[in-house]
Amino acid sequence: MTDPDDPRKDQLSGSVRRRRERRERWLREGERPMGRNLALIGALGWLVVVPALAGLFAGRWLDDRAGGGIFWTAALLFAGVVLGGWLAWHRIGQER
Repeated sequence: MTDPDDPRKDQLSGSVRRRRERRERWLREGERPMGRNLALIGALGWLVVVPALAGLFAGRWLDDRAGGGIFWTAALLFAGVVLGGWLAWHRIGQER
């Protein structure tokens, strides 16, 4: 028996509704132009690279001030890559 209050039923109906909306939008608008796809790829690259480089340079500067090692460089580089990944993920979510 199926339970009418089953949360999987809500997930399934939501998934079907989103797919139908996407299909209707595709039929109405057609495929996205290649230039727009390339622009998105370029923007995603910059969204990851810029925070990573900012973290790298800030970390090198802090390590020089602190007297050596790569503690701040590694930590801020990692933070920059994570921030860039989050920004790219958020940007992709806007395209849907």
